[in-house]
Parts: sequence; C-alpha cells; structure tokens
Amino acid sequence: MIPRLRIAQISVHTCPLATLGGKETGGMNVYVRDLSRELIRRGHQVDVYTRSQDPTIPRISQALGRGGRVIHIPAGPQRPYSKHQVYDHLPEFVAGVLAQAEADGIAYDVIHSHYWLSGWVARELRERWGAPILHMAHTLGRLKNAIARSPEELEPPRRIQVEEEIAGFADRLIAATPSEQQQLIEWYGAAPERIRVIPPGVDRSRFFPIPPTQARTQVGLDPSCRSILFVGRIEPLKGIDTLLRAIALIARKCADLICGLCVPIIGGDPASPQDNAEMARLQALREELGIGEVVTFLGAQDQDSLPYYYAAAEMVVMPSDYESFGMVALEAMACGTPVIASDVGGLAYLVRHGRTGYRVPARDPIALAAKIARLLTDEALRRRMGQRAACWAEKYDWSLIANQIEAVYGEVQTYLPTPDPTTGLGPAGG
Repeated sequence: MIPRLRIAQISVHTCPLATLGGKETGGMNVYVRDLSRELIRRGHQVDVYTRSQDPTIPRISQALGRGGRVIHIPAGPQRPYSKHQVYDHLPEFVAGVLAQAEADGIAYDVIHSHYWLSGWVARELRERWGAPILHMAHTLGRLKNAIARSPEELEPPRRIQVEEEIAGFADRLIAATPSEQQQLIEWYGAAPERIRVIPPGVDRSRFFPIPPTQARTQVGLDPSCRSILFVGRIEPLKGIDTLLRAIALIARKCADLICGLCVPIIGGDPASPQDNAEMARLQALREELGIGEVVTFLGAQDQDSLPYYYAAAEMVVMPSDYESFGMVALEAMACGTPVIASDVGGLAYLVRHGRTGYRVPARDPIALAAKIARLLTDEALRRRMGQRAACWAEKYDWSLIANQIEAVYGEVQTYLPTPDPTTGLGPAGG
C-alpha cells in the first residue's frame, strides 16, 4: 500500500464534468472523472487541470468529492474550441497551472496526463516540479490516420510528432489493451519496460442491471418498443452510417423485425446540424434509406440517464472504425446488455464473441445486420448474453483498476518518506 499522494491529473482539451456525447466528450471524460473519484476515496489529493471553456462557471469545482478539485485554467478563448488550435495556447495553460500550484503551495508527487495535448503540458510541468509522468494516450494519431476516410479526418503532423516525443519521455505509459501496447512499441518506438497494460474501469454503483420495463419507463420509451442503442460522439470514425445501412437492410429483408423497433442515437446536438457536418450527413442518410420513423437522434444525454437507456435496450451497437478501448461497451455490459461491436482496437478484447455479444468486421453492414437480426429473434440468447456480460464487467470495477494504477504510481516514486502526520500526505520530491 502506497502513502497518500498529491496527484495532478492533466486533461487539457476536455473537462471530466462536461456533458457526454458532445464533440470533444466521451470515454476519456469518464475515465478521468471516475479514476479521480476512486483515488480521492482512497485518501489521495487529486487536482484535475483542464482548459476553461466557460468563464461563467466556477474556476475551481469540488464536484469530484472532498479532497479533489477540477481547476479550469484560462488558455485561449473561454469557449469550446478546436483541440488542434488549443495546441497554440498550451504555454498559457502551463503558466496557469504553475501559478495555481504556487498560490496553493502544492508540490505534486505524480503527474498523470491524458491525450497528447496533456502529455506536452506534463513535460513542461515536470521541468518545474520534478514529479514523474504517467501518460495515457486514449487514442493514437497514427491509428486514426490509418482508418481516415477523407483528408479532413487526418490528424495533423504535429500531433504525431508530440506523441512520438511522449513515448520517449514519459516515465510510464498506460496502454488500455495489449494491442495498444504493441502499437506504442512498433508505431512510436516506446520502450516495452515502461508500458503497463491497464484497462479503464466501470462504476458498477452507477451501471448495473435494471429491469427493462422499469428502464423503458424511466427514459420514456414505449414498454413494447424494442431498442437498438448507439451511444457516442457523432463523428465518422464511430461508424454510425454502417448501423443505419444495417437497419435499412433489415427493413428490406426482414420487415417483421422493424415493427415496434426503435434505434436511439445518443450523442451530438441534432438541433444544430449546421454546427456538425456529420450529424447533417447522417440525418440525410437516414431519410435516403427510408428509416426516418425508426432512427431517432436524441442528442447528448446526462450520464445519470445512460444506465436506463442501456438497460432498456435489446442490444448496444458500436460499429466503430477505431476504438482504443470502448467505454460504452463496458458500461452497457455492466448493465446486463449484450453488445455488437466492430472487431477493432479495444473492442476486440472487451466484447467476448458469442458470449457477451458479437464482433463483426468494421464497415460491414451486411454482417452487422445479420447479428442484429440474430439477437432480435432469440430472446433467450439475449438474456444469456446479457447475464454473462454483467458478470464479465465485474472484473473491470474501478476498485480493481485503481489498484493497478496505484501500483504504477508506487513504481515511479523513488522516495516515499513517512507521511506528514498533520496531513497524512507524503511530501513531494519523489
């Protein structure tokens, strides 16, 4: 057991308190928020530094719990902003973090950075604080470029360059899966001995099986409605068009299955398609395929409602072209809902084919439609898969995952003196 630590979590471009389903919000927000909460419960002091996107909200929030803070640092325009443009304001962000830490009289024991922008910041902070860096990429630019469908989807060269630098200077790299570990080694030249494979966790006090009838009532679905659910950002690599084409195939070939079927799409802002070209494209595709009465874009939803949507669904579909892990799949399984997912990235490890759901080739609406139809027509199979999924998710409980993260914090602490008796916190300087 390691002493209580002062931990600086760096999440520059997205706030762990933000509403999920927006353009820059998703699994990483959940990861930073829930890991921080678990660490706080264990007595660690955790400060999450993120870029201020709204000057009207409190600059410092204690919403994560006593002993933790989310600190919004002004850097560039205080509004939602392209993460690639945020790069130009990173020196300002670093200066703000240093000023806040100095004003608070805090010296941190560990810097835990998330995403490449935060990795850049972590290096600058280490120069001043001397604290070791743990870094988690969450997604990798080279992998995203490998599956990009258009030049507009390509990640900028400076992201790749910074990721290569992070792979070289971070004291530890946290990979979500063995495949990400290999990608860091082969694509970025990371030293194998500095990589630890630790998957994200799930908050099983929030995500657990709920009777479907109760769940449908809670979210306002018709009790007789059979729901096929998508949750995630509205962007091309999420493969929502593949899901729409699969539903259209089912409508043409198995018309009886469409009766009483609904396909809620959670994420984005359907009221403002002009702000989201992908949303507009998908809405047009829905009408072109003639499934406008089946597919509904619900926009971003409060996370408190997500367990009910998961539990109300016959299945959750993740037709992504790339997922470093697949937090939505884990949450759905914890709720006892089978998952059909693309056989890519972390989903290839998370979804047990034929046991907790199915894996299908990415961008293959025919294969996806076949598995959707299989689950729609076999209630007993859905129940068995859902029960297995809930059991499988137990091994990802945050209490177990945080044990592994704490162990890595312990690895990088080269000096851990007796904790200060007045605070219980070990002095920084490791």
